[in-house]
Amino acid sequence: MNEEQFSLFDLAPSAEPAAPKVPKDFDPSLIPTSAKIPIPIGTYNSMEQMSQHCNQCHRCDLGANRTHAVIGRGNPKAPIMVVGEGPGQNEDETGLPFVGKSGQLLEKILAAVKLTIEEDVFICNVVKCRPPENRTPATDEAEACKGYLLEQIRMVDPKIILLTGATAMKTLVGIKQGITKVRGQWVERDDRLYMPIFHPAYLLRNQSRDQGSPKWLMWQDIQAVRDKLDEIRGNLPNQSPNSL
Repeated sequence: MNEEQFSLFDLAPSAEPAAPKVPKDFDPSLIPTSAKIPIPIGTYNSMEQMSQHCNQCHRCDLGANRTHAVIGRGNPKAPIMVVGEGPGQNEDETGLPFVGKSGQLLEKILAAVKLTIEEDVFICNVVKCRPPENRTPATDEAEACKGYLLEQIRMVDPKIILLTGATAMKTLVGIKQGITKVRGQWVERDDRLYMPIFHPAYLLRNQSRDQGSPKWLMWQDIQAVRDKLDEIRGNLPNQSPNSL
């Protein structure tokens, strides 16, 4: 990777996004209060409806201390979905995922291959409420929230899902290996392509720019994602780049 490419990892201050507004016409009784009862497929018609439900959800203990449930941001019909583990403090305060330094870096990485949040990507997390001290979500917490994530996948209907972190890999494709062993590999499930990638926070902690470093590997992976999206679009007749 040359110096111009590495400049993509330099962060600049950005305006804090406003939390989304949500409608009031919803029925909280649709949420099974027991985590043992799955959320039925087809429960939601929109992310806004889900947002209202998640902000009243107590299927696990994480809801007890939330400021906002964090649902997602980006194009709700995007061809690419990025799935993280759980919200941090910035996300809990704003109700939006990946809005801190990790989010700034993610947007720069996507922009490096001409992908934007507004058109090409929808971002969400496995759990919708912040785990205490930003710890990794517990298995029971991920399972309690899994129905919401599956509903998001159904509504967005992405062609490619990028998995950042062990929780996302285990929850959606059952991968329990370390990210360094499986990153950059395509996994096909239910007519979708999944790829584990490094979490942007991991890149912020590993500043090396040498060949084989996490930043160098991420550059290879995001180029592969761009190439795969172009391939998918090319195989779909009468589709413009913005119609997916």
